[in-house]
Amino acid sequence: MKTIRRLYFYTVAFISMEVVVWGIISLLRSIFGVNKITEGASNLAQALSLIFVGVPIFLVHWFWAQRVSVKEDEEKTAGVRAIFFYGILLATLIPAVQNLLALINRTFLSSANLYVSRAIVGGSQTWVDNLIAIVVNLLIAAYFWNILKAEWRTIPETENFSEIRRLYRFIWVLYGLLMAVYGTQQALDYVFTLSVGNVLGALGRETVVNAIALLVVGTPIWYFSWRILQDVLTDSAERESYLRLGILYLLSLGGVTVVLTAGGNLIYMLLMQVFGEGGNFAEFMQNIGGPISIGVPFGVIWAYYGKWLNQQFVFDEDVLLRAGKQRLYFYILSILGLAATFFALASLFSVVIDLVFTRAYLSSGGFASPLSTALGALVVGLPLWLMTWRPVQADALEEGSVGDHARRSVIRKAYLYLVLFASVIGGMVSGGILIFTLINSALGGGPADVTKSALNSLQVLILFVVLLLYHLSALRRDGATRADELEAKQENFKLVVLDNGDGWFAESVKAAFAKRAPRLQLTMVNLTEGIPFDLKADALVLPGSLAVNPPEMAETWIRSFAGFKLIVEDEVMDAAWMSDFGQAADSAQALAEGQKLRFAPGKGMSAWTYVAYAFAVLFACQLLIMLLSLGVQLVAGF
Repeated sequence: MKTIRRLYFYTVAFISMEVVVWGIISLLRSIFGVNKITEGASNLAQALSLIFVGVPIFLVHWFWAQRVSVKEDEEKTAGVRAIFFYGILLATLIPAVQNLLALINRTFLSSANLYVSRAIVGGSQTWVDNLIAIVVNLLIAAYFWNILKAEWRTIPETENFSEIRRLYRFIWVLYGLLMAVYGTQQALDYVFTLSVGNVLGALGRETVVNAIALLVVGTPIWYFSWRILQDVLTDSAERESYLRLGILYLLSLGGVTVVLTAGGNLIYMLLMQVFGEGGNFAEFMQNIGGPISIGVPFGVIWAYYGKWLNQQFVFDEDVLLRAGKQRLYFYILSILGLAATFFALASLFSVVIDLVFTRAYLSSGGFASPLSTALGALVVGLPLWLMTWRPVQADALEEGSVGDHARRSVIRKAYLYLVLFASVIGGMVSGGILIFTLINSALGGGPADVTKSALNSLQVLILFVVLLLYHLSALRRDGATRADELEAKQENFKLVVLDNGDGWFAESVKAAFAKRAPRLQLTMVNLTEGIPFDLKADALVLPGSLAVNPPEMAETWIRSFAGFKLIVEDEVMDAAWMSDFGQAADSAQALAEGQKLRFAPGKGMSAWTYVAYAFAVLFACQLLIMLLSLGVQLVAGF
């Protein structure tokens, strides 16, 4: 109930605050704006209505939130409160930055004697509009920033605030990086336009002016945001953050995807020029400007953040866990390279079949485009697949615990079964098309060049079969080497189960281990019969009631046992094991209210931490889609 109440008050406070902010901005613009006089009555009424409605609603909900947070530490440290503070900062500072960008952009265009309406943002605004928005948003941001600074000095538990602050900083990194990348792309594209002398008129020059404005605003934002995140790496929580790892994955994989797409398109254009289908030199230089201008900044992102991703792997001291994180990266790249290689080979064989059966195809030069496409994809995809598949396959073939974990990896299983699934479905489709073509031709229907159509379907089917057999052999090899060092360790591990006398606990443990860990050897000891003098164990499994109140004859032995104790909570005793202090407080409150305790695992991260991560993933995916769309459009020339 508290969570729902908290969500309601902070959500309403956030929305009403935004209504008030933009109501004030609209009011000031209507008063000081030179071009707003003719629209005065309507704008003034709209601005005042926003303020009159928003202010009382905001004050009621905000004062409630402040009053409750002073009284209760739970409210003060709540994740939704942290989201509210950092959300308000984003909602005010990002519009301030956008208005600053518009102001700088128009100033640069005006200095270059170009039309200010061609600014990348805010082309129809005035400097008064931008200054009003900047000042109002900065004042509101300063108010909440000061409150947030005071919160950091007084909050008893900083986990929720730390998580949301980390997310807040990464949003600024991505925001600044997006502007810097787009500005760099526009500048490089202008360089290629300039190299062919096609800069007549203002259209070409405005591109570089907009690019400079983006770089002037975006680069400092990215630099200082990233610098802050790097400076806090001395904190173990920052180094081990999964949000940081996910952002580095996103930037590195996004960079390599765009670079390979741009590289394949560039190779296509070069081959088309070699085959005499690329136009004159000026057109050729202008065409290759697209893939180069987008490939260069994303190549820098790939190289830079790929380096930091590797460093992030090194931060993990657990060798096996570190290998698992690296494995995910390699398998993602491997499947991208495999898909590109498969497409390239299918296209290349199709071109060969067309050349064999259609002589006019060779004389007309119509093979240039499909051949260039196939070779471009092959040059990009095959090296990528080989460079990523060979290391992970070598790990899987290695003996010892590292190789066993590589073979058992869920990521590897998912990769192999995904390829097998695609191979089976693709083989079914291509085989069905082949059979349909042959039967249709035998019945007197079908195209005139039935042989060529059948061969095209056959070559795709053969490729899918080869793909299936190769990865199926890898899967079978993994299964054949399953009985290895880790299983031997399990079999040699001495595990003793202590039962308090009725036999129920021992039988329950035995049944559970038979399903979850069948190779572990269990030794059952009934304490009513005493403990054997020569009993040796690496670990104990015992009920909570026995751990709290052991019998006299076993108490000394249990307390002196130096190995690990696995205590299973049971409801026979009036005791419950708490995973943290918060769970203890909640359980005590439930007991006081006459409720029955539910035996459940610890809470771990708060629900709001997961919400924050969800929003971070959504934002990152949206940003990645924007970058990829931009890259595709620029490379393809759309």
